Amino acid sequence: MSTITVSEVRKSFAAVIETAQREAVIVERRGEPQAVILSPAEYGRLREAADEVEDVAAFDAAMAEEGPNIPWAQVKADLGW
Repeated sequence: MSTITVSEVRKSFAAVIETAQREAVIVERRGEPQAVILSPAEYGRLREAADEVEDVAAFDAAMAEEGPNIPWAQVKADLGW
């Protein structure tokens, strides 16, 4: 992971984009992280991982719900399958 200041980003944006294809680039202002520049591939991988975590949490919440189970045959009939 690289770290660069906002003023350095302004001076060499093309180089920052090139670096971001290999590793994340943290952009700092006054020594504090302000943004992270990622490649589209890395962003996609992170989104997929976050979506997976959300799906697992939704499944766990659904399984923890009280009430009777609905038979699969009934679900298919309700959906018109």
